[in-house]
Amino acid sequence: MPCSIVTGDLFAGHDAPGHPECQARLDAALAGVPAGARRIAPERATPEDLARVHTGRHIEGIRSFCRECPPGRARYLDPDTYVTSCSFDAALYAAGAAWQAVERALSGEHSFALVRPPGHHATPDRAMGFCLFNNAAVATAKALREVDRVAIVDWDLHHGNGTQAIFYGSDQVLFCSVHQAGIFPGTGWPEERGAGPGVGYTVNAPLEGGSTGADYALVFREVFVPALRRFDPDVVVVSAGQDALFDDPLGSIHLRPEGFGALTGMLVDATPASLALVLEGGYGRSHAGAIGAIVAALDGARFSPAGGGEKASTRHLVEAYASRRDAVPL
Repeated sequence: MPCSIVTGDLFAGHDAPGHPECQARLDAALAGVPAGARRIAPERATPEDLARVHTGRHIEGIRSFCRECPPGRARYLDPDTYVTSCSFDAALYAAGAAWQAVERALSGEHSFALVRPPGHHATPDRAMGFCLFNNAAVATAKALREVDRVAIVDWDLHHGNGTQAIFYGSDQVLFCSVHQAGIFPGTGWPEERGAGPGVGYTVNAPLEGGSTGADYALVFREVFVPALRRFDPDVVVVSAGQDALFDDPLGSIHLRPEGFGALTGMLVDATPASLALVLEGGYGRSHAGAIGAIVAALDGARFSPAGGGEKASTRHLVEAYASRRDAVPL
């Protein structure tokens, strides 16, 4: 299947130079996109699209806070998360681009929305962790108007607490997250499995610092891929944060760029559903290499993860899932 890239210059208005989540890091990531890749301009989501997963008070609060920003300056919602006068508009384009990627995936084409600000920490009523609105969740909720099942795989260094919270009670969304244990936002433990009809449809794999591509591949092979095959999604959304790279300043996971290509290939091969990737984190110098490996895997290349053997803690985690037949949807 061909791969399309949804991106544009519209995200530069949301920028605080020197902050880890700035326009320079998107520019660096885009350097990994092959020159001949099909690029599609992003389109705006509407406030009604956001309202599928966010409260009206949250949406209006962000809009108002942005309007009050002096031009060219950033204001902070919390110690990590800022807005500028242009951030609300940039966030609408980020959520809209995520939906465009999902829409193309539903038509049978892999697609990657390279956008900012990121989204997976945004809960229904709160911006946090650099995120204003939950791009992947907005796109997923919109997709559920047309299909019955959406799988979200989140391989960002940090747990996607916002996405988990939004779909925690749903059996229409399978949420699988692999992340570094014990860091921001402090959630994402195996015991967090969903609620009501959604029990078993949240699958968390917290890994120790120092984990490598071998650990990630083990989790995908033994936990995520079997869950995806049982769930049989109509589309797979990937919260693609590459801050688990070995040189990323925000964590201590040691994936190499080709490791992300390996994970992408495993997802492509796991299900006939197409992939819609949405950029989350990623701040290291090798980010462009990871983007290049992901796009190559979407176009048919296959990679092997580097890093030697798996950690004992990762094997124990996988064994614990295997021993709990109700831990993943059957």
